[in-house]
Parts: sequence; structure tokens; C-alpha cells
Amino acid sequence: MSLTVGVLAIQGDVHENLLSTKKAIKDLGIEGHVVNVKTADEVRKLDGLIIPGGESTTIGQLSLVNSSLRVIKEKIEDGMPILGICAGMILLAKTVDDHVLGKTGQPVLDLVGIKIERNSFGRQNDSFEAEISMDSINIPNFNGVFIRAPSVSEVSSDVEVLSKFNEKIIAIKKGNIIGTAFHPELTTDISLHKYFVNLVHESKN
Repeated sequence: MSLTVGVLAIQGDVHENLLSTKKAIKDLGIEGHVVNVKTADEVRKLDGLIIPGGESTTIGQLSLVNSSLRVIKEKIEDGMPILGICAGMILLAKTVDDHVLGKTGQPVLDLVGIKIERNSFGRQNDSFEAEISMDSINIPNFNGVFIRAPSVSEVSSDVEVLSKFNEKIIAIKKGNIIGTAFHPELTTDISLHKYFVNLVHESKN
């Protein structure tokens, strides 16, 4: 059974996620392909979706305009796995504040009981890399790339914390939903993309 994994191609690190996911599918020996998606109709055909890092307000507003945000929410609620990276994790949240500006009022999917603090580690010139671990999903060592990264300041009881850095929550999971503050597509390590592809594969079986 062939999988179709989409990368939301509104804005952000689209190409890098496309390449990482293609390599993950190939390395796992799973039949499937990866496509860029923008419209609601394209999203409807997917088995799994990655919302890449970028500018969360822009991605949310443009997705709202073309109705894909509504369809993404419907698909996730029906069980489609999703990986939200940086801006993508922000869009998954119920509540979003900015470290400097306070409440943002931006469009969100409101799917995970988490509160996000945008720019939690500083602005663009404060970007950094750090070794992190996600032991509960069998990824003990991973090089996290943090670019204007958010963090999760609050989680509801049904949300699993996958990783912390400097006591800040940087990765979460709730059922078919994964969110990370860091950018796994900007490293050569595709273990998180492989985990996600396996999640998509299992959801089809």
C-alpha cells in the first residue's frame, strides 16, 4: 500500500523536508512518495503532512485564505499523522504568545493542548545547535537546529513531552501529532523523519 506524504508548501523550509522525507521512505523500504501541497484539494489526498518551519503567521493566514487550514484540521482529527516543525508546531497549538510582543492573535489549528512562546530562545542572530534526546521514541541523540525557535510553556495532561532543552519543552507528541521547536530537516540525521514516516505507515494498516 503506497503512502502519500505532503509538505505544506506555503512558505518555509519546504525543499529540505521534501528531501529528508524522500530519503526516509527510501531507507525504510516503504512504498510511497512525497509531494508539495498548497490547496485544500491536495491536502485531502494525503496520508501524512509536514508543516515546515518558516513564518507561522504567514503560513496560517495564507492557509486560512485558501481553506487548506480547515481541511488540515479535519484530516488530523480523522487520524492523519502530522509533523509540525517550529512554525508548524506553533500552528498546532491552542495558545500562542510572543516572548516580546505577548499575545499574537494569529490563526492556529487549536489541536493540541499546549501554550507556545514564540522566539523563546531569541531572534535570528541567536540561532544555535544543541545535542538533544527523544528517548521515548528511541532517538537518544539528535542535533537540534534552533532558528528563532519557540518553546512550549504549558502542556495538557494528554500531551507527551518528547524533549527538553535548558528546562524548556522543545518537542511534544499527542497521538498522531508531533511538534518540534527545532529543525530536523537541516541536519543529515533523518531519524525523526523516519519515525514520522513509520507513523504514517502504521496509520494506513
